[in-house]
Amino acid sequence: MTKREFQFLFCPVCGGRLKQVMLKDHEPARLVCKECSFVFYQDPKLVACSVIDIDGQIVLLKRDINPGRGKWVVPGGYVDQGEVIEAAAVRETMEECGIRTRIKRLLGVYSYSGEKTALVFYVAEYISGELIAGDESQEFRLFSRDEIPWDDLAFQSTKDALRDYYRISKG
Repeated sequence: MTKREFQFLFCPVCGGRLKQVMLKDHEPARLVCKECSFVFYQDPKLVACSVIDIDGQIVLLKRDINPGRGKWVVPGGYVDQGEVIEAAAVRETMEECGIRTRIKRLLGVYSYSGEKTALVFYVAEYISGELIAGDESQEFRLFSRDEIPWDDLAFQSTKDALRDYYRISKG
């Protein structure tokens, strides 16, 4: 499947036709309604992720969905509107791998030119529960630093966050 740009055609306010308009020279073109002049800003989707160390090993999940099916990631997913980002990271971890965690600290925020997501990675502490492979994962596994499958990680953000985690933790 190739990556393609999704284009909205109609105004969510009045149903009129949207068109691309340059509102300011230094900004990208915006979708503007021909009927009511509503500006439809296409903001990035926010993703919350957790790096969880259990006895010196990092929790990774092998994705069972695209993008990145068959590749490894840390637990994470989209933040719902009105949801606290840290709460989303904890919720996604529970949904994806069945364990309760507590956020210890912010690891980093990652975004990439041309991508429609911004990702917030936290270092999380394992609290309780048994690891499982949730409905979006083929399997889970704990990896030591030397075992991380760098070439089989699904996303650049996962690689960058894990590199930062190990650089910062110096362990």
